[in-house]
Amino acid sequence: MSGWFDAEGFRDLVTGRRRGAAAAALRAALRIVETPYAWAMNRRNRWYDAHPAAARRIAAPVVSVGNLTLGGTGKTPLVAWLARWFLARGLRVAIVSRGYKGRSGQPNDEAIELSQRLPGVPHVQNPDRVAAAAEAIERHAAQVVVLDDGFQHRRLARDLDIVLLDALDPFGGEHVFPRGLLREPRSGLRRADVVVLSRADAIAADARRELRARVEALAPDALWLEAAHAPRALLAADGREEPIATLAGRPVAAFCGIGNPAGFRHTLSACGLQLAAFRAFADHCPFDARPLAELGDWLAREAAAAAPAAVVCTQKDLVKLNRSELAGLPLWALAVETAFLGETSPLEQRLKKLL
Repeated sequence: MSGWFDAEGFRDLVTGRRRGAAAAALRAALRIVETPYAWAMNRRNRWYDAHPAAARRIAAPVVSVGNLTLGGTGKTPLVAWLARWFLARGLRVAIVSRGYKGRSGQPNDEAIELSQRLPGVPHVQNPDRVAAAAEAIERHAAQVVVLDDGFQHRRLARDLDIVLLDALDPFGGEHVFPRGLLREPRSGLRRADVVVLSRADAIAADARRELRARVEALAPDALWLEAAHAPRALLAADGREEPIATLAGRPVAAFCGIGNPAGFRHTLSACGLQLAAFRAFADHCPFDARPLAELGDWLAREAAAAAPAAVVCTQKDLVKLNRSELAGLPLWALAVETAFLGETSPLEQRLKKLL
């Protein structure tokens, strides 16, 4: 079963890209497990829908950024966009998150990345996000709280629910985990106030219109926006930046430890980088001794075979590695920002209403 349950292998399995009798049998087994999980999620959502007072409200507006599926949809760049929007209007903003995969009370990779993107913006991590939001107000005097990865967390009341859908796989293979990548049934999208189609530039206009029609059937009152992952620069561990054109047309080896490796591959290709080798690790991979040794061995083999000019990873991976080279090759992260493909004024009007 090697390769079946790594990041790319699992996606290939549940989306049906992996064929054969063994794959079909495994999907059937996962379908059996999907049923009670989806039932439990539906029951939980119905309970909160029937008891709105169970969601704890704090003394500041809360904007939640989340998604419907497992894996990366571009939440971190959008959280940074929102925080900058509030900062530009003179408001004290704080970010609250669960701190998934953080070690011994230390900030996790996303918190470290956001601290680089947003110097001075407090980020409170706590599995109890109600307590974290209260701390953001009491300790940091936050006037606005941005809740990172909060769509399924319903104990903390929010004033605006923003949900990202990845254009490359918006509904997670059309099944709830573990048969698919949905965190909850598609019907949960009706809670969204804003739906953002990320990596919208990766699919044709007709496909975007079809997706919009599906979303409008599920969430008829939600605002629809389309966005792209806009590569900004190559970023080194010491903070140096270089234009992406520095590596354009040259072979590179790339790797990532994120939930959606295919999305990162698409962004690399869109930059004009020549991808000579690619390796996907598990989401939130710590890159400690064992995976770092695997990475070094892989690069040594690929360097001999493809002679890459550099190694490229995501900013989330670079903050854990914190080094300027790997296997004798320069290491760069691809710094990415959210770029909306249309007018943002409808979203900004909703943000202004909170204030």
